[in-house]
Amino acid sequence: MAYSLSMAVVTPALPQIQGGLHTTPAGAAWSLTAMTLSAAVATPVVGRLGDLHGPRRVLLAVLLVSLAGMVVAALATTVPAMLAGRALSGVGGGVFPLAYTIIRDVVPPARTASAIGLMSSMLGLGGAVSWCLAGPIIDLLGWRWLLWAPVAGLAPGVALAWWIVPRSAPRKAAGVDWYGAALFAAWLVAALTALTQGMDWGWTSPGVLGLLALSAVTAAAWLRVEGRVAAPLVDLRLMRARGVWTANAASLLSGYALMAGGLLFPLLVQLPADTGYGFGGTATQAALLQLPASVGMTLAGMTAGLLDRRIGSRMVLLGGALTTGLGYAFVVFQHAAMWQLYVGGLARGIGLGFAYAAVANLVVAAVPAGETGAATGINTLVRTVGASLGTQISAVVVAGVPGDAGYTAGFAVSAAVMAAVLPLALLAPRRRNRTRTRNGARHDAGPRPDGACGSERLDGAARLRVEDAPADQLFGQLGRGLVIDDRE
Repeated sequence: MAYSLSMAVVTPALPQIQGGLHTTPAGAAWSLTAMTLSAAVATPVVGRLGDLHGPRRVLLAVLLVSLAGMVVAALATTVPAMLAGRALSGVGGGVFPLAYTIIRDVVPPARTASAIGLMSSMLGLGGAVSWCLAGPIIDLLGWRWLLWAPVAGLAPGVALAWWIVPRSAPRKAAGVDWYGAALFAAWLVAALTALTQGMDWGWTSPGVLGLLALSAVTAAAWLRVEGRVAAPLVDLRLMRARGVWTANAASLLSGYALMAGGLLFPLLVQLPADTGYGFGGTATQAALLQLPASVGMTLAGMTAGLLDRRIGSRMVLLGGALTTGLGYAFVVFQHAAMWQLYVGGLARGIGLGFAYAAVANLVVAAVPAGETGAATGINTLVRTVGASLGTQISAVVVAGVPGDAGYTAGFAVSAAVMAAVLPLALLAPRRRNRTRTRNGARHDAGPRPDGACGSERLDGAARLRVEDAPADQLFGQLGRGLVIDDRE
């Protein structure tokens, strides 16, 4: 949560950062862009390193680097120092795939879905908390103290991670594909820079078009390399598994819906009342509007695991997408009063809490244990890209469509985006069948609906107790893939 708070905390303080560092609006905006780009590149690489060297060791290193970057940014008196600190902080994006790997290693299978759901909700909750803290801290203490808030959370977080997170043996696998990682970073940074600077430079400007062309060329080279190396940074065959690509596509769209609302709701609240459709509210009132959605998102993430065991992740994703879409559809037609924004925002928060938990569980269930960090790293990255799209496209819509119609159009686009998640949820694999071992513990042992072998796991000195298993059932399970917990 401290990391996600650091990602979002500069957004409400951009005008103050611009004045404090004596820079332009574009220069201040790069304090957000630098961290986004760094996180986008670091997340899948850190996830792969966690798979190879053990998640605890890599987690501690990542947290220390991120903490150092936050301190540098909080102390920065120049734009280059601020950007350097924010870029270092972005390395902390790897905490999410590392956390999913740790959960898969140490949490009992019956509680894995709930733990993943809670972890997924932290990304959105940190962003919402940043808005709640921004107003009072900026007004009473100044914008620089806002940058110290995530430091106050992450410092004890590092100590707790060192104390609580158990050690795990490194997995036997090939090293990191650094050549592929360099190409991956090149096309991703070029694409995201074009996306974030499009409004300032112009979407048809030579700079944006040149970056998009560079991104296309390097992406083609990256795909060629990843298809040929023995141990790619991103296993493209694994990404084509039905449980993975449907979850990644849903993550992209859900990220859009999260940040589109994060822009549209506060802007509408703070517009002058004399416009005829704004509320003339303060930054604190805009922050309070985000609070119920944040609480709803967290509670939904916590309960998603219970629903996963009963109805499966695909149905949780379907319900989350439907709830979010209905929340946006409501404010398309009804946003003339604050209570209407609260209703629509709460539905959005609850729905996204379910959706975020479901996509993470779908990815974890679809890949082998040794690929958890890399696969969830890509999923987190895709969500970040979707969030960037949500911010940029919503800003373009509001700027391009005059008056209240701009906000109506922005809400309508978000509703349509979540409607596109519905068929993805229906295409996602059904949940696996569950069997009971002799001690009564429940384990996933059913067929993989997409033909993937991601459920196979045999770690250490695991032993399978088969005395009571019918022969036809046993051989049928072995032919499809069996999850074996080494504590049995």
